[in-house]
Amino acid sequence: MKRIILASLIALFATVGTVAQDKVFTMEDAVFGYHLRPQSKYLVWQGSSNSYTYTEEKNLVSEDIKGVKKILMTVDELNPILNSGFNTFPSYSWMDENTLKINYQGREYRVDAINKTLKNTVAFPEAIENLTYSEAGKLYAYTVDNNLFYMNEQGDQFTVTDDKDKNIINGQTVSRNEFGINGGIFWSPDGKKLAFYRKDESRVATFPLLDITTRTGSVREIKYPMAGMASEQITLGVYDIATKQTCFLNVADFDRDRYLTNITWSPLSDIIYVQVLNRGQDHLRLNKYEASTGKFIATLFEEKSDTYIEPQHPLRFLDAKGEQFIYTTNNRDGYFSLYLHNAADGKLIKRLTPVNADVQFVAADRAGKNLYYLSAEVSPVEEHLFQVNIKTGKSVRLTSGEGWHRISMSRDCSCFIDSYSSLNVPGIIEISDAGRKNIRRILEAKNPFSGYAVGEITLGTVKSDDGYDLYYRLIKPAGFDSARKYPVITYVYGGPHSQLVRNNWTASSGLWEIYMAQRGYVVFVMDNHGTGNRGRDFENAIHRQCGQREMADQIKGIEFLKSKPWVDADRIGVHGWSYGGFMTISLITNYPDIYKVAVAGGPVIDWKWYEVMYGERYMDTPEENPDGYSKTSLINKAKDLKGKLLICHGLVDPVVVIEHSLSFVRECIKNNVQVDYFPYPLAEHNVGGKDRIHLKQKITNYFDDYLKNVPDKTH
Repeated sequence: MKRIILASLIALFATVGTVAQDKVFTMEDAVFGYHLRPQSKYLVWQGSSNSYTYTEEKNLVSEDIKGVKKILMTVDELNPILNSGFNTFPSYSWMDENTLKINYQGREYRVDAINKTLKNTVAFPEAIENLTYSEAGKLYAYTVDNNLFYMNEQGDQFTVTDDKDKNIINGQTVSRNEFGINGGIFWSPDGKKLAFYRKDESRVATFPLLDITTRTGSVREIKYPMAGMASEQITLGVYDIATKQTCFLNVADFDRDRYLTNITWSPLSDIIYVQVLNRGQDHLRLNKYEASTGKFIATLFEEKSDTYIEPQHPLRFLDAKGEQFIYTTNNRDGYFSLYLHNAADGKLIKRLTPVNADVQFVAADRAGKNLYYLSAEVSPVEEHLFQVNIKTGKSVRLTSGEGWHRISMSRDCSCFIDSYSSLNVPGIIEISDAGRKNIRRILEAKNPFSGYAVGEITLGTVKSDDGYDLYYRLIKPAGFDSARKYPVITYVYGGPHSQLVRNNWTASSGLWEIYMAQRGYVVFVMDNHGTGNRGRDFENAIHRQCGQREMADQIKGIEFLKSKPWVDADRIGVHGWSYGGFMTISLITNYPDIYKVAVAGGPVIDWKWYEVMYGERYMDTPEENPDGYSKTSLINKAKDLKGKLLICHGLVDPVVVIEHSLSFVRECIKNNVQVDYFPYPLAEHNVGGKDRIHLKQKITNYFDDYLKNVPDKTH
């Protein structure tokens, strides 16, 4: 890490930091600022070939790995085919190396890019959602309201479910998108069967959201299962296209509130694998079922934990017969790792990634010889691509440039596109063969802040109480004067699955953070225990005590800041949203002598009002953990508020429902404690669009009024 900091001091003034220029961001720049993002190129592999394509205004360009370039199609050639009027080449994908797929005005157009002809047009019914396509079956599945349908490429439509009860929902995502779930339709590899989630919300309580757009106002009720209360019940159906019959998997594990996650078809389309997790989220079984009947075949293995298990990844098969699969978990060796198992009996063959770092599966070659994965083993704030030989276990690092890498492998894994950046490097795109013998740079982005006054940005660490390196980024004000004392804004999220600090361009700084530094603030962001990419123990430290370990870490960051002579310890503020809103109010109420001003957005106030899936993972139920719920509840802390606090909340937030913030306001009133509150009437969990400019200005004004525009201690 010292190497990274030293590189910052040497290079930042030439790239990111400057004091000689006085151009600053506008608020619109800070919110949208597309011109302030590094130049990039969206590269797409051309089907199964080793050529990739990209758009250049009116042209679709193809290029091979040696750099041989040609224009495949112009927008002037495309418009007559689609009867369209595009000025630039539209978004597209490849069905094969010759066939473009373009969605336009409710239709899917398939265009032969070589012969410049229209191959097929598919018109979709109105009001469809969750559209998925089976290439093998040449069929589309989709939902309308709470039911599931499919259609062929000729437009003939077929009904899979016909539930009249709106509490029964088919083919949609379940479990509020936890456990890696992001859809509810699963085509078999051969396209002959369609697996789908069926969600029963009959027992789930509703929560009212106020719609002020109607003449007299109206209530939109959503199903919201709160921690410790009745939850949704999930089953998995399998529809046979030939027989038009549905069977349901015979899942007998645990109780009906169990979770069915990471649905995986075998390559032969005869078996379905399901990771079945109990509601307590501390006991998992990997089960296999007969797809044609739903019959339970076997439990291949089980996992248990004293804290929680969070399955997030489906199985990955290495061969067309489905004899071996890769399983991902952090419950065995302390880090997310890849394990090779026998599919017949579940027996562990070997750990493929024996490193003390979290890894992510990227691809496996068709021969099942080599596996490719991203790993944090170089540094927790860097991501690099590795290749491991499955037979020998020998691994090779394939990315050499310092920073955070994003990878797109070609279909045969013989080459890959590498997009990366680091603290001082805005962005580089390279293409390489898997042997790293031929590397060609496609793009090297220029500094988008050229001409702007941007303060020095550094990346470093402070030590936690238990010896972990806690990574931070720090932005100094433009025109920094070490003889002055500056106010500080600490931006915090701090919750699971987050990592705000990375060794990528500006260390992941948001444009609003840089904007605030331009206005004379020191801006500080640090990842605490509970955040991702640091292993199971680092994350699980928050279990049953959300906010406690995290606050202790954040105070370590404050101690570091206070050691700097240019930090005004009497002008420290904090801001965060969602879990970060929870952290913000936790910090200003638990440490009133440190934090003088706070802005909390969409804050969790009491975990008993949060959803079952997320809340019970980290806190268990209120009945199981009454002391933890009491200790972490911010209702109990309202009386301790001393500084200035602004709460912003979307009035129709379906994630952190408004009961949270209004209950805190009510408690402040009961205790005669002043608090500021600003609702966004039409906003959900995040305030988007042009409304976000208003939000960011509101936050900025609050810090200016109560933190910045008070006397400093400049000597």
